[in-house]
Amino acid sequence: MGINAAILIVDDDENIGNMLEEALKTEGYRPIRAYSGTEALMILEREKPDLILLDLMLPGLSGEDVLSKIKGIPAIIMSAKSDVDHKVKLLYEGACDYVTKPFVISELLARIAVVLRLYSSAAPQATAAPENVISANGVDLDYSLFTATCAGKEVSLTRTETAILHILMLNAGRPLGKNTILDRIMDSTPDCTDRSLKQHISNIRKKLEAADGKDHIEAVYGIGFRFL
Repeated sequence: MGINAAILIVDDDENIGNMLEEALKTEGYRPIRAYSGTEALMILEREKPDLILLDLMLPGLSGEDVLSKIKGIPAIIMSAKSDVDHKVKLLYEGACDYVTKPFVISELLARIAVVLRLYSSAAPQATAAPENVISANGVDLDYSLFTATCAGKEVSLTRTETAILHILMLNAGRPLGKNTILDRIMDSTPDCTDRSLKQHISNIRKKLEAADGKDHIEAVYGIGFRFL
């Protein structure tokens, strides 16, 4: 990923969109334009860009609404809203970064490069093994048996711990917001809440570390958690 990466610009301000498109082309990226939230979702139905630059104040469907529907694609929020609580809320809900308008284009390009590098390095690490088993960074998770194996040792997990570890391993190397984790495990583990999530993750970390001496889950300040 990186050069030739496709980047979806979702912004109804034509001047800002034109500036971003030109800057991205200069850096070797392939920009795609959308002028509304609805148009962005239509584009996402037919192709999967490597990154989304998402404005919040859009005609019709808001940027927040679009963010809630994005799956598996990193999104950088671009907004004139500078309220810290609002930024933190969106980071918890799945945004990987937040840039306040007006921004310096060189800083935005640097943030884009960092996000693409992070997602590119993480992508090959989570690989499918036998059915019901996923592997990432030295850990094999059998989510049908509620067990993980690392350093040749089998670790027993609860149903909730298994669901949490599963979603983290599927996104190995990528920080996931707490709300994102809770949304994705809701159907199988309705008992997990925002308050209990931290304790469940602490239990997983301790169990895996007892097996191979490594800390496999990192708390990412202001965002959530990442499987290492």
